[in-house]
Amino acid sequence: MVSKRRRLSSKLDAGVDMTPMLDIVFIMLIFFIVSAVFLNEKGLDLRQTPPSNSFDVGLTTIGVYVYADGSALVDGQTLDVSAVPSRVEVLRAERPGAPVSIRSEYGVALEKIVFLEDQFAIAGIPTSLKID
Repeated sequence: MVSKRRRLSSKLDAGVDMTPMLDIVFIMLIFFIVSAVFLNEKGLDLRQTPPSNSFDVGLTTIGVYVYADGSALVDGQTLDVSAVPSRVEVLRAERPGAPVSIRSEYGVALEKIVFLEDQFAIAGIPTSLKID
């Protein structure tokens, strides 16, 4: 009788109940699947410039260098970033069809670069971008 009771109790105690752990795993899986649907990532479309010069060789490029303090150098003249698009329009009147080369030092706020890219895209000015 003892051996039968011992065999019965050893069969009952042999396994660990995994049901609560599986419930938690499935609940977490459902949570992450549902929350991943609501993620809406937006990005800035940056295209890498091909190795060859993408602009016409005959055109003189208008150089814009943006500093981390919010100022910019446009063909040798220091301006605030907000004044750069109007200055570039004046320079493009003198040099029709000239593309703009935007360069910036490390640490420039991304909003300033995006502002310039947007303004030049609205005006239909071809640009290239390089961050030092």
